[in-house]
Amino acid sequence: MSQTYDKKADLAGPGVSTYEEVEKILPNDYVPLLPPLERMKALFAVKEYIEKNLCKELNLTMVQVPLIVEKESGVNDYLDRDGSRTPIEFDCGLGLKKPIRAQIVQAATKWKRMALAQFGCKVGEGICTDMRAVRKDYFMDHDHSCYVDQWDWERVITMEDRNLDFLKDIVKKIWKVIYNAGKLVQEMFPQLKTDKYPDFPEELVFLHAEEILDMYPDLPRKQRETRVLQEVAPAIFIIGIGYPLKDGYPHEMRAADYDDWITPTIVKNGQQMHGLNGDILVWNPVTRRRHELTSMGIRVTKETMVEQLKMSNQLHFLELPYHQAILNDKVPLSIGGGIGQSRTYMYLLRTAHLGEVSVTVWPKELKEICEPRNIHVLE
Repeated sequence: MSQTYDKKADLAGPGVSTYEEVEKILPNDYVPLLPPLERMKALFAVKEYIEKNLCKELNLTMVQVPLIVEKESGVNDYLDRDGSRTPIEFDCGLGLKKPIRAQIVQAATKWKRMALAQFGCKVGEGICTDMRAVRKDYFMDHDHSCYVDQWDWERVITMEDRNLDFLKDIVKKIWKVIYNAGKLVQEMFPQLKTDKYPDFPEELVFLHAEEILDMYPDLPRKQRETRVLQEVAPAIFIIGIGYPLKDGYPHEMRAADYDDWITPTIVKNGQQMHGLNGDILVWNPVTRRRHELTSMGIRVTKETMVEQLKMSNQLHFLELPYHQAILNDKVPLSIGGGIGQSRTYMYLLRTAHLGEVSVTVWPKELKEICEPRNIHVLE
């Protein structure tokens, strides 16, 4: 397999891709720190703390969020640029001459920006949701599921806020909330504080995707992330995900119509870097792997949305109501993101599998790999 092929294949995103690989990566020395019922108590303590303090730090209000949306609205999330991860669709509306064609949301990314206008949020105000979604095209491994729960949030900003300093300030506030949630739950459940695992890192290190490529030019994306977490810092924010890097490939594919990944930002060593978005990744000492907690970013303007859709060969999207709302200034400029709830519980409660903190469907092959390793998923 060539280096180029490895990099291209690595852009697709989540999942380990085979259960033979999953069997190799799951820990063989795992012992849960909390039994299932205690784990649920700890989980809801974390949930309450994060929702309350995320709203406090970012000036957000908890609001209701849709599980289903109209297909024609264009507000569903396609997760990528190639359309390979399609939402579940169905007709609904008994007695209607023409049923509503609905989709189960894959994320509330676009809906939230429309909702800022619906809820009348002013500059500096925003919303937070307890979002549930279904992503049927995900490979189910230790930290990916077809059932997704996120704190999806969005906040109104000004044109002057569209810069890296503002982005970093928001990211630091989010990391503070996650870190403090971890410290709180350790106080409540002392079993979680153990010498077996290093404590949560207080500092989050910011790196541009171009800088990480410079460090590890011969490695595909996931391996670059793993090495930087092992060798540079156990908690990082990767800036600039979606724009092609100097090797010709983006760090990872990103949808073209919400995060702004095309805007030029900083120049380092004579090299122009792009993107006003990024991901928080941590080193998970239980799974001994990279662990993504949140994707977020400053959202597209009408100009950058058109540029990104052109790059992605998706200009036909501009006809949809969501895109029309942006083009016609019907929705405000914003910043937003999705923090994986079960991913965060998994990290803070020191579990080896998403299924220990989330109830969903798991394949028989996966459960048979997990059980001998003392990993028991909830069903």
